[in-house]
Order: sequence, then structure tokens, then C-alpha cells
Amino acid sequence: MALDATKVMNGTFGEVWHDGEWLTNIKSAEATVEINKEEIMRAGTRWVAHKVTGLTGSGTISGYRVTTELIEKISMIADDKNGVFITELILALKDPEAFGAYRVRLKGVQFDNIPLINYELGSIVEEELPFTFTGYELIDTISEQ
Repeated sequence: MALDATKVMNGTFGEVWHDGEWLTNIKSAEATVEINKEEIMRAGTRWVAHKVTGLTGSGTISGYRVTTELIEKISMIADDKNGVFITELILALKDPEAFGAYRVRLKGVQFDNIPLINYELGSIVEEELPFTFTGYELIDTISEQ
């Protein structure tokens, strides 16, 4: 069967949600789980086997600087009286031509830095927010119908 090109997901319909609010300024998002392994040497073979020892979640959201609301939340850690800002994000891809919507909830999200300010004369201000996470849930998945 030939690939139906209209069913290929289009990133134009990507969304990032935080605290029930669609972050419309975000123009790209990525989340990955790295499978951590240790090498296991075995007698009688040159082949190295691997033992899974953990999972590491990381990602990045990038977009236009519109407000400083998220930066203010991330900045909580700069006050010695506060703990780290831990939250959840929902990443979605809802292409109306595809077989359906795909949504992933990222749990235990902690941002890696506090992007205080950046700009360049004559340019739109954008920011990149790398983060780690400690779990995920596939809320909506896609399969051929």
C-alpha cells in the first residue's frame, strides 16, 4: 500500500500546554527518553550485551518571548527560601488531516536554566528552554483506522 501523504503529521498543528493554558508563543517542542545501559561482558563470546539501568527524559521548547510569566516561575530557585519549580507539560500534535491527535504528558519537568534576557537589534526575540523530566504518559495515540 502506498503512503497517503495527507496522513503525514504537520508540525504546524503542534501545541504546548502548561497549567491548562495553551502556550501559543511556542513554535517548536521536543521530548526524548534516553535508555541508559551498562555493557555486560560475557564469557565465550566477543559480543557485548547490555543491561538497561535507567531512563533519562529531556527536551526543549522554543518560541517567541511574549511575557516573563514562565521565567518568573523558573526563577523561584534563585530565592534560597524556595525550592525548584517542578511542573507538567502536555505536548500535542493535532493535524486535522492525520489519523488522529497525539498528546504526551511530561511529568516532573524541571527547566535547566533561567533565560533572563536576550535580544538583537532588528530581530524578533526568541527563547529556548531546555528541560528534564522524570516520567511521561501517552494521553492520545495514533493508529491507522
